Amino acid sequence: MDILQIIGYTASIIIAASMTLNSIVKFRWVNLVGAAIFTTYGILIHAYPVAFLNGFIVLTDIFYLMRIYTKKELFTTLEVRGSNKYLMNFLKFYDKEIQKFFPGFTYKADLNTVSFFVLRNMNVAGIFLAHKIDKKTLKVGLDFVIPQYRDYKNAKFVYKRIRNRFIEDGIEQIIVFPQSFNHVKYLKKIGFQKQEDGNYIKVLEKQSNA
Repeated sequence: MDILQIIGYTASIIIAASMTLNSIVKFRWVNLVGAAIFTTYGILIHAYPVAFLNGFIVLTDIFYLMRIYTKKELFTTLEVRGSNKYLMNFLKFYDKEIQKFFPGFTYKADLNTVSFFVLRNMNVAGIFLAHKIDKKTLKVGLDFVIPQYRDYKNAKFVYKRIRNRFIEDGIEQIIVFPQSFNHVKYLKKIGFQKQEDGNYIKVLEKQSNA
């Protein structure tokens, strides 16, 4: 197998892999890489229709990624009670996905002192469940985002834009005990610090522009 064949197969595998992704953002990025390699492959073997088509795909992916990263979205929360039927159905429907990040998670309605859905342009994007373990500490039981919205915007909204709301309720820090590698990566990405006991903590600081 020569280098050109390797390039062609690599591009094919990457594009095929992009089709299996649930996240729109991840799909666009992976598809862009695959199309860019295919464009190069087409030029190298003088298959210009292949190069043209994949070059167009590259430009299309770049266009939509720019829209995703620059588009202003309306974020808000929808508070729910522990016995809310939609909440129950949501947790049941996404149970397999939830278990990937929170292995062994079981819902305990009596523990939740904070329960809300995160809405993006009025679409349900995720759910946040937590309870106070003391007057100043909030422990997260579930911070789950559905696959197509996993671009960290939800996290920025919850932990930055509405942190003053937690602070006004007397909360000074948020604590999480991660149960999966992916969850640890997520917590580090949004500024949580690991403690000696294995928990991750984020100290809340009030900001006037949050």
